[in-house]
Amino acid sequence: MKKIFYSLAFGALLILAGCNGNQNKPILGTQDSAKVEADVNDSTVYGLVGEGSAMHTLQLITDEGDTLDYTINAEGMNPVMGGILVGDRMAVVGRKAYGELFADRAINLTSLIGKWTSIDKNFEIQEGGVVMSSVKAEQNPWTSWKIVNGHLVLNKDTFDIDNLGADSLDLENKEGIFTYKRVK
Repeated sequence: MKKIFYSLAFGALLILAGCNGNQNKPILGTQDSAKVEADVNDSTVYGLVGEGSAMHTLQLITDEGDTLDYTINAEGMNPVMGGILVGDRMAVVGRKAYGELFADRAINLTSLIGKWTSIDKNFEIQEGGVVMSSVKAEQNPWTSWKIVNGHLVLNKDTFDIDNLGADSLDLENKEGIFTYKRVK
């Protein structure tokens, strides 16, 4: 009987010792670890639109000086938000298939920069990741922005860009769809 007791006690100590070493490790699948993983594994390529761009091709001259030619899928939804104009700054998330590069998401950062307004928000997206709010009474004004894996991150809020036009911006997240009008 004593052998069984000591065996169980020893087993319990081993289990406790094993659990103790994992106290500070993040649990995979939690929101915080997903955010960190998204920041670390950002696949966005930045650069300028090149002269070789056309209706179904986006030529990107990357910040590193490489020239990449992305195919834009003609079927389904257009992955380019904000249009393609030679010299504009772009953020592109793509993939390689069949020996070619395909643009899964391309965001025209030149079109994104500017003043935007809605019923409850009035802000300006500026170069360098800065957002300036014009509403003094706003509870949680956005102060920073970045693109991570084809998503717009304003402070800690992550959005999909559904539409980016000359005068409109539609952002979507789990809270809903938010529409903004450009202020000139």
